[in-house]
Amino acid sequence: MTTTVLLVDDHELIRQGLARAFERDSEMTVVGQADSVRTGIETWRSLRPDVVVTDLQLPDGHGLEIVSAVRAEVNTTGLVVLTMHAGDEHIFAAMEAGASAFVGKDTRATEVVSAAKHAAVAPRTFLCAGLSQAVMRRATTPAPPKLSARETEVLSLLADGLGTGEIATSLYMSESTAKTHITHIYQKLGAANRAQALVTAMRLGLLNHTMPERF
Repeated sequence: MTTTVLLVDDHELIRQGLARAFERDSEMTVVGQADSVRTGIETWRSLRPDVVVTDLQLPDGHGLEIVSAVRAEVNTTGLVVLTMHAGDEHIFAAMEAGASAFVGKDTRATEVVSAAKHAAVAPRTFLCAGLSQAVMRRATTPAPPKLSARETEVLSLLADGLGTGEIATSLYMSESTAKTHITHIYQKLGAANRAQALVTAMRLGLLNHTMPERF
């Protein structure tokens, strides 16, 4: 029996090129094509192919929506994510969503076919040429500083432009306690003053405020 494949990509030329590559392999058969998240999920539910090969970026959403939708229903379908965007965050997102393989569009079509074969046989494993390097980069990247809930409140009030006394009053604490929290925030963020602390906090995603004009 041949392995059945569904191709999802909004570019017809890419779909047709992949279809020809699969047709050259006697073990693989393309049974359907789709050009969006919605039609991809609908076609998968209708045809129940062994493997879905989907682009990451689609007109109505993200290819990982298809991966998540399929994986929420079955563990036996192979799911190959095909993309031009091969950043570490995309690799880990695909793996966490339940994809079987992650392949760049700059690879040969035969490699996509090979990934689909892997996905059909081992749908719950994850094949990606750049995975080991991505894992090493994640392991060596320093974790962002963690602020306590109280420190986060103090940081928010600092971003609002409040002084130490005003922060103490707002949070019903002594001024010395407020100063201690501010000192700890500066230390964790490696900042020498309020402006540096706010800039660093925004860069790290710890704060969504707009910088007060006086800073």
